[in-house]
Amino acid sequence: MLELHHNDMSTCSQKIRLTLAEKALEWTGHHLSLREGDQHKPDYLRLHPGGVVPTLIHNGIAIRESTIINEYLDDAFPEVPVRPKLPVDHWRMRMLTKQLDEGVHAATGVISNCTAFRFQFAQYTAEELQVHIDRIPDPVRRETRRQIIDKGLDAPVFAPAIKRFDTLFNDLEDALAEGPWLAGEDYSLADIAYTPYLTRFDHLQYLGMLDHRPRLMDWYDRVRARPSYDVALTKWFNDKYLPLMREKGAEAWPRVKEILDSR
Repeated sequence: MLELHHNDMSTCSQKIRLTLAEKALEWTGHHLSLREGDQHKPDYLRLHPGGVVPTLIHNGIAIRESTIINEYLDDAFPEVPVRPKLPVDHWRMRMLTKQLDEGVHAATGVISNCTAFRFQFAQYTAEELQVHIDRIPDPVRRETRRQIIDKGLDAPVFAPAIKRFDTLFNDLEDALAEGPWLAGEDYSLADIAYTPYLTRFDHLQYLGMLDHRPRLMDWYDRVRARPSYDVALTKWFNDKYLPLMREKGAEAWPRVKEILDSR
């Protein structure tokens, strides 16, 4: 039996749901509200002491960290593989998914929060905001969250995050010169891993970054056309968040272009 503790708009949750959909696996979901701090409540922290989503429960065992969860699912349910056939393509896949855990995912959170989600705290009192920040276990993440909420696009972490994605999009564009999918000839965990991140940039109105990256834009069109996209992502899009991301992202886009043009 598979149980998934997840969030509707979480990029890490989205990539697990994509793998489950590609493999046509049945699962029971436990949705956590990140804004209300469900991920920091004692019951969940017993499953994931880091207080982040998702966590997969399989046969009573808590499987954590989304990149590893996806590899676990492919090991546990190999009937529909989502790893490349060729060893060299498997290596390409691992090199790409490794980047997510080495700064790309963190940069996504910075960009999303600086651009849009910080405005969700506008109605909080100072005390309520402090409670929200104090729930974050990692002191570095706590201080970063405070800067993001206070300064938005002027937070010192915003421009480096945008530049990190500019570099990443170059890497993905180059990868697609080698085959139709990010790791070669086979749709794989690399494509699953990056689909939510391109979707986030789409929601933030930042896809202008793909204007000179036609292979990546074509890839994004093709992953959205897969049936798994609607099952794992579209079905879960939160209508409370989409207008905020669209509005604030459009306002922020000139600043993003300024950062990119300064490179």
